[in-house]
Amino acid sequence: MRVFLAGATGAIGRPLVRMLLAEGHQVTGMTRSPGKVEALRAAGAEPVVADAFDEPAVMRAVAQAAPEAVIHQLTAIPARLDPRRIARDFELTDRLRTEGTRILLEAARAAGAERVIAQSVAFVYAPGPPGTVHTESDPPNAQPPKQFRRTTAALEELERRVLDAEGTVLRYGYFYGPGSAISRTGSIGADVSRRRLPIVGGGTGVWSFIHVEDAARAAVAALSSGSARACNIVDDEPAPVHEWLPGLAAALGAPAPRRVPAFLARPLAGAYGIATMTKAQGASNALAKRELGWQPSFPSWREGFRHGLG
Repeated sequence: MRVFLAGATGAIGRPLVRMLLAEGHQVTGMTRSPGKVEALRAAGAEPVVADAFDEPAVMRAVAQAAPEAVIHQLTAIPARLDPRRIARDFELTDRLRTEGTRILLEAARAAGAERVIAQSVAFVYAPGPPGTVHTESDPPNAQPPKQFRRTTAALEELERRVLDAEGTVLRYGYFYGPGSAISRTGSIGADVSRRRLPIVGGGTGVWSFIHVEDAARAAVAALSSGSARACNIVDDEPAPVHEWLPGLAAALGAPAPRRVPAFLARPLAGAYGIATMTKAQGASNALAKRELGWQPSFPSWREGFRHGLG
């Protein structure tokens, strides 16, 4: 199959290129950086340089590739996020999820692509009762923290456009592994190693994780899925912050994280940071396992943190 991969050099893009080629697919990888062309070519992909907001350039690139499938992994998330300025840090990614998605879908349609797969997230569901593990039928959060409202709206628009185009939406959990923030060289890994990331309040926020390789494997599995749907791509074990954060510290050989009351953390973490630490809820991967025939190679973050941080 001829595959056009937009966002081919990110934390998911790199293993995804490798897996697609191993499956016998022909891959055209789009990057906005000329400096990444040789790395794509060395990996076996046909590189193309285009700005995702340059509609004529994207239309030409996709048309020349003549893909049967288009995979949308475009993001521009800074290596280090400031939870107090999350709206600023996600501004470009929100544009990629709205304007960039519209352009890429139009290019896919014009080129006659039969399949579209796009990246979304599994942590913007409307809060349920304590202990809720969200399924794909649960609604998005209608009242997210103010700093995250534009991002939530952008994700809703991306999903609506892709599903209307009979595509597949992959709602990824929090990434960990090589190239991500949660790795030995990533920003969160560095903060944990220096005891700069505390457990806030009771650490009752529940996160669902996914290793970058397992995320890429889900995108490969989705190529053979014939129906329009959204699937959570997460591991089997949603975990509260008070469990996974000490587990990450142990995997990194770092001291145990400090504990900080929420009211003391608010000036540094903001409403968004406090919410993720104390109110977040996990997601279920049952649909992806059933419909995509996908299984995470790291069923739990516990094993993944020990052996997959990179």
